[in-house]
Amino acid sequence: MNPADTYNLCCNYHGKRVRIMETCGRVHYGEITRVDRRQVWILPDRRFGGYGLGYWGWGGSGFGVGIALGAVAGIALAPLFFW
Repeated sequence: MNPADTYNLCCNYHGKRVRIMETCGRVHYGEITRVDRRQVWILPDRRFGGYGLGYWGWGGSGFGVGIALGAVAGIALAPLFFW
């Protein structure tokens, strides 16, 4: 996925629960809390296996777990996968 397209998609989904798949195969579920031109931050959703780590830790950013936009292989709204 093109990083510019990923950035625009993440901006559209800001504040929504999403499923993000990285190029290495890792999958993240959570709410997008911040987006910039290099990374998207999500607050992991505990219902889908996330631990909530990073929101108050990992450098004290308070934005959640950072994922490089270049590593994002796909992104979709989480409610589409889980009813």
